[in-house]
Amino acid sequence: MEAAAQEEWRDAARRMRWRLRGAWMWPAFAVLTLVDGVLIHTFPLAGEATGLVGGLLLGAFFNLLAIAVVAPLVAILVRRRRPDLPRVVAVDYVGTVLLLGVTATFLAVGLSHRSTILASRDAMALQAAVAGRYVAAQGPPDHQARVHEMTTLQVEEQLFRTCVPGDDPDRWLCLFVDTSTAPPGATPDANRESNASFNRPGGFELVYPIRSIMSGA
Repeated sequence: MEAAAQEEWRDAARRMRWRLRGAWMWPAFAVLTLVDGVLIHTFPLAGEATGLVGGLLLGAFFNLLAIAVVAPLVAILVRRRRPDLPRVVAVDYVGTVLLLGVTATFLAVGLSHRSTILASRDAMALQAAVAGRYVAAQGPPDHQARVHEMTTLQVEEQLFRTCVPGDDPDRWLCLFVDTSTAPPGATPDANRESNASFNRPGGFELVYPIRSIMSGA
């Protein structure tokens, strides 16, 4: 009886050690979901910005997908190589590694997209400066007085249509600014309609107001 009790105690201790060794996944899920939310908010995967709540939801979705769908499948392969490993521990180990992989992927994609955002902002700020100098040097007084109200339409990657309003709401001073050349070129547009009117539904990306571009908001 005593030997049986000792053996049972040893089995229970072994199970407890396995459980403790296999208890990383859910704590990692909680911590890394928060980390993912901050990463996605700080380094958006697409567009200019992602809210913190949106980042947390996106991070939680991919993390749950990793541990609920992918981890059990990969754990089957792991146990073929390590048959001594309990299933719960194998799933935990695999799930923890996958969670780290999800976070690393968010960071890599966010950093890559960050360079694209910064390049776009640099081009936008450059064309705004070029358009501002043109209006200051050659624009009519009523347009010069409202240069801070300019709007920009991104026609191509490095081609912008920037317009400044005047006293007549139907006659804006518009320029095509090409930032692919050095120095950037500014060509007046004979069409005097505003960007809001010029930009038909499903057309280009309207950026308004220009102050948000210059401030990096």
